[in-house]
Amino acid sequence: MSLALIKEKVKEIRKIQPGFLELMAQDSRAGVRNLYLTCKKRLEAMEKEKERLNALLKYERELWAAGYTLVAGIDEAGRGPLAGPVVAAAVILKQGDLIEGLNDSKKLSPEKRSELEEVIKERAVAYGIGIVSETEIDEMNIYQAALKAMRIAVAKISLKPEYLLVDAVTIPGVSIPQKAIVHGDALSCSIAAASILAKETRDRIMTELDALYPHYGFAQHKGYATAFHLEALKKYGPCPVHRKTFGQVRQNLT
Repeated sequence: MSLALIKEKVKEIRKIQPGFLELMAQDSRAGVRNLYLTCKKRLEAMEKEKERLNALLKYERELWAAGYTLVAGIDEAGRGPLAGPVVAAAVILKQGDLIEGLNDSKKLSPEKRSELEEVIKERAVAYGIGIVSETEIDEMNIYQAALKAMRIAVAKISLKPEYLLVDAVTIPGVSIPQKAIVHGDALSCSIAAASILAKETRDRIMTELDALYPHYGFAQHKGYATAFHLEALKKYGPCPVHRKTFGQVRQNLT
């Protein structure tokens, strides 16, 4: 078999038959050997990723085994910034679905987060997004606002969850059974998926706000207290979407 034909047969890495890989390993041609080593590394990486994702389904598998079929992961984005809303997401994944690359949103590049957001929305059983404005944050404090965003996200899921896995906290005012998981966005696939949807939704909002208030650089830092943002606050003062109760904003109020 020619090298060109072999390359065509291994183009779709997931469809390579083990026997064919063994034949490649025995081939004396340098080109085939190099192709074999490349395929072997890719398959090993895929197997390692599968093991990682299976480990991230630990909490979900325990709940599925206990009879809960609709398990939602909950996470929020935007507690720390000086401007803009806090956003939460709730995601119910299909049982056993391994979404390649799924991880804590903080560990992903913007490009990978954007790609995974589309995959999650397409493959999830259901999801909901909750948004609480900077005005409400100032009225009730950021912690309570984040909890409210989570309640909204859960309420907006088209299918009512039977159990909630929540990053770090439990949500008061919700009758659904729930479990708080510290660093849950790194330990649960469902929470990781929610962290991505929340982060991507909030980032888009901050980019839109950047067009309305271009002096502050919201599109770049998403409202966090970067040196550029703090300098803009000193120069221009807070704009309508700044959180007026946050110390670094409050000290620039006139």
